[in-house]
Amino acid sequence: MLKLTTARVRRGSSALALAAALTAGAAQAATAPVAPTASAPTSADQTQKDAIAEGSDIVVTATKANELAPVTASLKTTQPQAIVSRSFIEDSLPATADFNQIALITPSVSNYGGNNGIGLSESKAQIRGFQDGEYNITYDGVPFGDTNDPTHHSTTFFPSNTIETLVVDRGPGNASQLGQATFGGTFNLFSRATRDNFGGSVEATYGSFNTYLGRAIVQTGKMDKLGGASAVFTGQYVHSDGRSSFSKYENYNLFGKVIVPLGPDVTLTLLGTFNKNHFNQADSDGSTLAQQALFGKYYALNDDPKTSQYYGYNRTLKTTDFEIIKLEANLAPGVVFENRAFTYYYDNETLSANDVTTLPGTVYNTVAADGKTKIIGNVPGYTKTNKYRVFGDIIKLRADLTAFATLTVGAWLEFSNTYRQQRDVDLTTGAFNYVEKAVTAPATGLNPGQVTPLYIKFDQNSQGNHTEEFAELELRPIAGLKITPGFKHVDFGRKIDAAYNQTTRYAQRNSNDYTADLPFVTVNYQPTSNLSVYGQYAKGFLAPPLSQLYVANTTFSNVEPQKSTNYQVGAVYHGSHLSIDADVYIINFTNKFFSYTDTSSQNLGTIFTNIGGALYKGVEGQVTYAFSNGLAIFANASRNYAKTVVYTNPVTNVIVPRTTIAKAPMSTAAGGVLFKHGPYRFSITDKWTGPQYADLANLTRISPYNTVNLAASYDIGPFRVGLDVTDLLDSQKINQISGTPLNVNTSQVYYQPGRAITGQVTYKF
Repeated sequence: MLKLTTARVRRGSSALALAAALTAGAAQAATAPVAPTASAPTSADQTQKDAIAEGSDIVVTATKANELAPVTASLKTTQPQAIVSRSFIEDSLPATADFNQIALITPSVSNYGGNNGIGLSESKAQIRGFQDGEYNITYDGVPFGDTNDPTHHSTTFFPSNTIETLVVDRGPGNASQLGQATFGGTFNLFSRATRDNFGGSVEATYGSFNTYLGRAIVQTGKMDKLGGASAVFTGQYVHSDGRSSFSKYENYNLFGKVIVPLGPDVTLTLLGTFNKNHFNQADSDGSTLAQQALFGKYYALNDDPKTSQYYGYNRTLKTTDFEIIKLEANLAPGVVFENRAFTYYYDNETLSANDVTTLPGTVYNTVAADGKTKIIGNVPGYTKTNKYRVFGDIIKLRADLTAFATLTVGAWLEFSNTYRQQRDVDLTTGAFNYVEKAVTAPATGLNPGQVTPLYIKFDQNSQGNHTEEFAELELRPIAGLKITPGFKHVDFGRKIDAAYNQTTRYAQRNSNDYTADLPFVTVNYQPTSNLSVYGQYAKGFLAPPLSQLYVANTTFSNVEPQKSTNYQVGAVYHGSHLSIDADVYIINFTNKFFSYTDTSSQNLGTIFTNIGGALYKGVEGQVTYAFSNGLAIFANASRNYAKTVVYTNPVTNVIVPRTTIAKAPMSTAAGGVLFKHGPYRFSITDKWTGPQYADLANLTRISPYNTVNLAASYDIGPFRVGLDVTDLLDSQKINQISGTPLNVNTSQVYYQPGRAITGQVTYKF
């Protein structure tokens, strides 16, 4: 029989190397046949005492199933979880894949976008129907996202060469799980791990849509002359013509991480990454059914400067960087301190046509400086800037109070400074387009009587201040049982200092502050070393977006953070060849954000408030069975329910019935076969996305669709040659509709990008 061991990987630490732990543990297990109920080694327990968890722990049982499984779960988890290994990222996905594509293989995760090819245009993921902006994404434990609302850009910060492992937590986590949207869950991205030995690789790929990628990674190994310091550096370049017409994409990325032992009990980690993307795409990209009837379903842009779809009029440059300095120290026996200071930057500079849904023969016009004279034939558009710098610090302290109680306390402090603007331009000449309505600042405003230029949509600075303090107490009353109550307090402040505020278009200084008190209780019980059951009660929150300050008077807006109450139970089992876990969940969501325009005699303008909410519930599971010859089969599935509650519209006083949340699939499933033996690697995986609605009114239905991916490679000495075929069956079904109810002339309809074939050659040293 097979011995089960555990390998604990520190979440967010420099030691994170999940794939290596799995492989090494499985090799050890294969040579040590003893009872499967054997207890975990003392070393695993000791390692656990030396780490501060980032949310739920990662404890991987080293079995044959977990060595090969594309997705697994931790025995120590306190909420539904899916861990995607580096080996799956390398062996079963194209090198251009973004983090949403990596997470897609997990239960209850769906996505749309990426219509220009995998990783060649932005995609958006959903967890159980929660949309981007309603869940967190972290990198090495640091939450990140846009500063106007916590949404994300899948191609701009962390391409797959910067990711070692991805963990999807389907829930708010413990009190120590940080983020602005502890609502629908968290994508936890972990940076490339350093290795003990010198080595690296150089990779080149070429494939469909004239897509080519060059990538290199260098591991220094432990450097004895520098006290055992180690480092990893990687970089890549990507170019593609894109699946959509005239939609070129270009990416540069550099990444580095250095780990410096400052003593036997202190470690310093320095991490930095720089990313630049340049691509041709309209700000509201996509094509209509009428355009597709003329030019095909992948029509986007063209080479005609007399049309709004001219590629020269629709282009974006995005530049980002992300830095972390982390200090970890064992202050005393049973006392661990950790501090990470971080900063990240995002700069989006866009030129876009106003409307790319027009048909051939459309006559455009712009407006001259007098605000009246039309310039017939010139194409209208705008420039857009969205750039921000975020600074923050996360501090945590964990101390063993007794043999059966451990206290963890900490805080997250963050400050952001953002600049956003839009100006109307004449794309034909490059001059301003004086098309906006005349606006004069009110007498009670900052600049009474100021007249806003007719080409300015808005010009706005904003700041955000965010603090979270938390405490959680892990209690171990009996062997194998952990009960962890926790509490988190949140303060979130926003402030706008706008020369010309968005929507109102005159100078304003608006601000608001929000607070939330969030209790947590989690339980994990391991009756044996290979079986655990868990439960979670947790409160989540989501701060209002910056747009609630785009109003004439904030006094009349009483919007509060959205809140959720989560109840979840599940179980995880890791046998010698079988890995399985399942869960059920119920999430009540309240305080839904709602805005309307006041029509009373008071003329109060736009008002933000809270109404109604939603109910999410479902069942999820995943299973892997591994044979002894390197062959494994896996499957996962979910049945998801996500519907609004009945509420009364405050404007019309009409009762709004229950409807399904837009872009929330009613079910998901995935399955496949993986084979790893000697120089051979092969996988074929299939992700199925169930039916969904494109709109909250449930008028436009999107039918189920699936994507089959095939990957194969063979090692020849230091070289590896491989082939990736995404969307093997060339499914080209609709996966997104923008603008509902569906209109052939105005709604933009998007499709799966279809089959793409990529060849790769890698040299390892």
